[in-house]
Amino acid sequence: MSEEPPARSGSAAEHGMNEHDWDMPWIDAIGSADPERQRLAAAFGEGFRKTSSLMQLLGQAAADRIGLNATDLNCLNILSFTGQMTAGELAKATGLTTASITGVADRLEEAGYVRRERDPKDRRRVVIRLVLEKALQNVAPVFLPMVRDWQEMTSGYTDDELRLIVDFYSRMAEVIREHLFRLRGPADPAATPADPASSNG
Repeated sequence: MSEEPPARSGSAAEHGMNEHDWDMPWIDAIGSADPERQRLAAAFGEGFRKTSSLMQLLGQAAADRIGLNATDLNCLNILSFTGQMTAGELAKATGLTTASITGVADRLEEAGYVRRERDPKDRRRVVIRLVLEKALQNVAPVFLPMVRDWQEMTSGYTDDELRLIVDFYSRMAEVIREHLFRLRGPADPAATPADPASSNG
């Protein structure tokens, strides 16, 4: 029987993780020769993966409860930060095409969550405006229990700790936005995984 290969430096096994966990490149990116730093790097990456998955599942569950699809709810959430945006601005913020945003706006307008209006400052522009009353009636109650739990959780942090968390969210949002645009853009042939079937021929 063949011997199992030794665990690679920086592998999940070396850091006491389960066999089903993937080798994680952020251990090298964040870590160092210090074992505690490497342990924290692994925990950071695992926490980010778990939180990202849960947020996606939560978004889908919320969209189902509200009666929208997940993309439309995400666009509605982004729109809520400013109250109004043009189709081009919303497309840029989401990484979606303008044609896709047109479909999103059509569905949200039909459901009563937005309305299209001429920009009073530039009548040539059409803006998509949030209908706040509708959002407060149907969307806010779905998220309110979670917001209350967030408030209770954050009450245990100091102001300085919250400032650090807010700064982290801001920096992470920029990283995620950069890679959202990368994935929405043209595929990089050099970054496309090779087809195992083709390599066997």
